Amino acid sequence: MEKDALAEHLGIKLLKVKPGYAKATVKVTKELLNGAGVTHGGAIFSLADVVFAAASNSHGPLALALDVTIHFVKTTREGATLTAIAAEDNLTKKTGLYRMEVKDDNDTLIAIAEGLVYRID
Repeated sequence: MEKDALAEHLGIKLLKVKPGYAKATVKVTKELLNGAGVTHGGAIFSLADVVFAAASNSHGPLALALDVTIHFVKTTREGATLTAIAAEDNLTKKTGLYRMEVKDDNDTLIAIAEGLVYRID
């Protein structure tokens, strides 16, 4: 994850990684806002994707996303701190299924996502 240039560019900080789990945070700056003045969906997705990547690669073999679905349920604005967690729902030799949640400073659900990875030997 140290090589994730986009995460670094966006200011995403990986806080915790253990097998099948990851947690990260990002402070919403004006650069992460969309034209409507709320946090850009791409920034929220990127935060969820970082924890997805960290959790799915925590077992060792390279894991690459096959599919990710996200649902945005609440908006946030500049100054908010978003925290995302990824938790493993299912693990096989070749695939892994993960659930990601993004919450704000008040522990309010902002987005929920699900991702499927393929593990490369």
